[in-house]
Amino acid sequence: MALLDWTAGATQDAGRMPGPDWTLFLRTPVFEVYALLVGLIVGSFANVCIHRLPADFEPSPGRLGFLRDLWRQLASVVHPPSHCPRCRTPIRWFDNVPIVSWIVLRARCRACGLPIPARYPAVEALHGLLWLALAVLHGPRPRTIVEMAFVTALLVLLVIDLEHQLLPDAITLPGTLGALAASFLPGSPVVPLESFLAAAGGYLVFAFVAWLWRTLRKIDALGEGDWKMAALLGAFFGWERLLLVLLVASTAGAVVGIGAIVARRGDWQSRLPFGTFLGLAAMLVLFGGELLLGAYRGLFRG
Repeated sequence: MALLDWTAGATQDAGRMPGPDWTLFLRTPVFEVYALLVGLIVGSFANVCIHRLPADFEPSPGRLGFLRDLWRQLASVVHPPSHCPRCRTPIRWFDNVPIVSWIVLRARCRACGLPIPARYPAVEALHGLLWLALAVLHGPRPRTIVEMAFVTALLVLLVIDLEHQLLPDAITLPGTLGALAASFLPGSPVVPLESFLAAAGGYLVFAFVAWLWRTLRKIDALGEGDWKMAALLGAFFGWERLLLVLLVASTAGAVVGIGAIVARRGDWQSRLPFGTFLGLAAMLVLFGGELLLGAYRGLFRG
């Protein structure tokens, strides 16, 4: 059996995302199975982040207050241990098995019977499948691990923004730093300078659009969370794929917004969770980047 190559893709051009290694289908699927199982477990932790990070608290005063708030957000996902939000009963390990426990408990707390939303097993299953897809397409190499962490961050962000119209700093800021650090890894499709410039450019462009819209229309079109998410996407993808993500997300947002107006479920002043569209577009570019990028480049070739 051929050994799995952890350096596969290291010789690819710096401007290209790694493509699928179809020879992986001929190998023992140890990494794929491991990715699925660990992905389900990490998906359970993603649910904790989705539930706890939007918690409302009084912002800390002072210039460094945001650092204290960031620490409070990060600490909230690890303490206290998992418990029922109504009866506060700690959740034992055998009631915390991804998907299985939700089915065995019939979607209710063992202690008080509080319904457990279907979103919990749905996030766990989707997260596990996303990690499995990355393992199958890109194989066991350092960049795949980076992509798995990136997908986890995207899933948490898009669900929180969908439910609360909020993009927590606890995900966007460490995620951006992590993406910048990953650009130094061998075989990274984005060189460090491009990663930094795309992150800064994404943040500044979004900030400018928000300022312009607020000045001309007196509307907060893009929150600061969107600016920071743009920086995260730029750091990970580089400028070209960042533009592709923005194109896909903006088009999808426009279609949904117009559809809501036609259906009389909104108007031109209605706010959409743009972070959700950014997250979905980023996943689409991550998995189908080469195909989409070819079509995207074709738009400018006349």
